Amino acid sequence: MTAASPIVTLIVPGRDIAAFAPAALDSLRAQTDSRWRAILIDDGSTDDTGAIFDAAAADDPRFTTIHHETSFGLGAARNVGLTHVDTRYLGFLDGDDTLRPEALARLIDTLDNTGSDFVAGAYVRSRPQGGGYVAGRVQPWVAAATAPERLGTTLAAHPHAASNIVAWSKVSQTDFWKDLRFPEGVAYEDQVVAQLMYTRARAFDVIPDVFVHWRLRADGTSITQAKAQLPVLRDYLSALRGGIRVLREAGARESVTARLNLILAMDVVTLLDIAQTHTDPAYAGEVGAFIAEVQALPEFADAQPDPTIADALAW
Repeated sequence: MTAASPIVTLIVPGRDIAAFAPAALDSLRAQTDSRWRAILIDDGSTDDTGAIFDAAAADDPRFTTIHHETSFGLGAARNVGLTHVDTRYLGFLDGDDTLRPEALARLIDTLDNTGSDFVAGAYVRSRPQGGGYVAGRVQPWVAAATAPERLGTTLAAHPHAASNIVAWSKVSQTDFWKDLRFPEGVAYEDQVVAQLMYTRARAFDVIPDVFVHWRLRADGTSITQAKAQLPVLRDYLSALRGGIRVLREAGARESVTARLNLILAMDVVTLLDIAQTHTDPAYAGEVGAFIAEVQALPEFADAQPDPTIADALAW
């Protein structure tokens, strides 16, 4: 393999992200390790996303563009990209996020040295501020999953790794994805896949370096900013249930407990706040049913939710 030959493929899906795609593509061009290729998937955009992707491919042969005339969704777009990967490693980057310049070099070097099935790194939220976006700090649950560095570890040895549930924080051996695909037609498609990765891996690596700036859009159009919509809520709760189910079926009790603690502290409180003022009573019903399910799990006895949310759980 020559120095110029790609060693990792990044699958970069996007729909109507013309305002953000240039920064994502620039973050790839700025990588200190240039041995990458990127499959840019325009998922039925109605803005200039497709044109931006095409211009990148015309200027740099490391970019390849695929166009969907209508949107199939993020999971389906990623699955299409997976069929085109022919490099040793693969990863994901959402078209409205950015990589730090040293990200791929650090991730590739780690896998080269360990031979693990995948490596997961830290990430930070990038929030709107002063007309631009400013990266925040590593959140506690991300740090718990990725720090300190652990090489060749397993879920049994590091149960808190399961808190890192996003697809774009990891680079994997391509062969590891032979039997893995994303759910299609739903939001939050990466949560179940992430838990399958942890439970199926022979070994994986975690490193505390921050690799991705995860953009929370100023216009509120990120899927993570749309939980007040009932269909989005249902997909969200389905993803949470699915991730817990994967961990439970694998017998990863400590990881289930860690996920329950995080879900109670982060997800449930937010959803209850929305439910209190939501105009559709079905919203509160969905949230209440989910809380009841969580509290009925045997692993809930091991959970230690923050005392400040005890009243919320009794809601």
